[in-house]
Amino acid sequence: MTRNGGQMVVSCLEALGARRAFGVPGESYLAVLDALHDSEIAFVNCRHEGGASFMAAAHGKLTGQPGICMVTRGPGATNAAIGVHTAAQDSAPMLLLVGQIGTDMREREAFQEVNYRAVFGTMAKWVTEIDEIARIPELLSRAWTVSTSGRPGPVVIALPENMLMETTDAGPIAGPIRVHAPEPAAQALSDARALLSGAQRPLILLGGAPWERAASAALQQFAEASGIPVISSFRYQDQYDNLSPTFCGDAGVGMAAGVKSLLREADVILALGTRFGENMTDGYSLLQVPQPAQKIIHVHVSEAEIGKVYRPEIGVHACPQRFSLALGAGLQGPWSDWLETARTAYLDVIDKAPQQPGPVDMVAVTAHLRERLKDADLVLTNGAGNFTVWSSRFFRFRPGMRLLAPQSGSMGYGLPAAVAAKLERPQSTVICFAGDGDVQMTMMELATARQAGAAIIVIVVNNGTYGTIRAHQEREFPARVSATDLLNPDFAAVATACGMHGERVSSTERFADAFERALAAPHGALLELTVSKEALTPYRTLTQIRERS
Repeated sequence: MTRNGGQMVVSCLEALGARRAFGVPGESYLAVLDALHDSEIAFVNCRHEGGASFMAAAHGKLTGQPGICMVTRGPGATNAAIGVHTAAQDSAPMLLLVGQIGTDMREREAFQEVNYRAVFGTMAKWVTEIDEIARIPELLSRAWTVSTSGRPGPVVIALPENMLMETTDAGPIAGPIRVHAPEPAAQALSDARALLSGAQRPLILLGGAPWERAASAALQQFAEASGIPVISSFRYQDQYDNLSPTFCGDAGVGMAAGVKSLLREADVILALGTRFGENMTDGYSLLQVPQPAQKIIHVHVSEAEIGKVYRPEIGVHACPQRFSLALGAGLQGPWSDWLETARTAYLDVIDKAPQQPGPVDMVAVTAHLRERLKDADLVLTNGAGNFTVWSSRFFRFRPGMRLLAPQSGSMGYGLPAAVAAKLERPQSTVICFAGDGDVQMTMMELATARQAGAAIIVIVVNNGTYGTIRAHQEREFPARVSATDLLNPDFAAVATACGMHGERVSSTERFADAFERALAAPHGALLELTVSKEALTPYRTLTQIRERS
């Protein structure tokens, strides 16, 4: 069967298992778009390449399979860079396919010409350009494998326009290559158990996503039988049952004092799938670089992560999930007081949060949502800003619930991520938490959600300011407000204009009924919550931040 390059690309993606692609159309890859006309791969027509790439990154994080993003050359590709960077920091598999200028136009600074290896080389796992149609199966198969194996991440593939129009009789690939992650060595498991057994203050630190339920359950069983506290690394608290008596919080931005104490005071840390980044170590201050006082057992699927920042006592190049499944019976140790103190501190973060000043109290809002959604098939998403504490720290995630949030701190991620999640899990309740500044980075994707049939719920926490930056300003330059106040549109009206339910909630008492209307809205909903600037964080008002500076 004779195929052109566009048809070959689509046939190979089908064989690899792709079911959906996110993108903005462009004339540089018309042959691919034409082939999609006859394909079972659904093309989600986005409003901006940044939104499309966020959707692909979120799909990869949610499913563990590459999210596919298709964009045109030059500005289309550079617009998509934010999603590539997000996928890299989230260790999320993703393929960015870029229509490219013809091979006969290179090195002339042709219209929209970009050297993609130079642009994406520091943030993608691999960047390639397919010059010959016969190599499409080879290089797409390799791209898929590179994206999903080891530490997952994004791969960028440039597709010259003239190559896509050429024809070949070659057949597509048969399917994806199965790469099995390393199994933990018996000696590594024995050494790890021995080190944990001798600890006075052991701690389990969980990272990476998505964990299989069996592996997470095995780790939970081991932790509960041993009485060892468990914390998640930044943005991964959804990977462990928060109702377990061993779950004690998350290590991330705005880290709770109890979690800081756990990391600082632990003498042995079992780190499973964790990258020791700046946010989860409070600027690398909780553990000394490169030789911490804490003895670390670092289990990671990528050997490059082991010893990258901290020298471990035991380094294990293995799949953290396989390691957890093989941990065996619980250990015995004098850890009950250590665990009880840690768990109490975690519960106090939520249960003892003070009432927030202003029209809508987010402590009360999240308390209502925790109860209303405790048994829901739920996906929460958020972008970046002070508001994210409500979606990440004030929910208790159960098995099957997911949190899609960017480790890169990318504003605007939450709304596109919610679209991707709802398309992948249409039966789930998908809620995006967004700030007023955050949501405006990708607000145009409300139209994408409506067109694609993704009935998401967006909760906009509107305090009229870039809250995170304002908080930093008040700490460093008290009362000198500069460039952080926002004059916002009517968010509810924008949602209504896109064919969704839009509603402004101006008091705490009105939230519960408004949320029920949002749940019932057939085409999705946006609730705009009027929140005071004073309520910048759950435990410290703007005035208190200023007074302490």
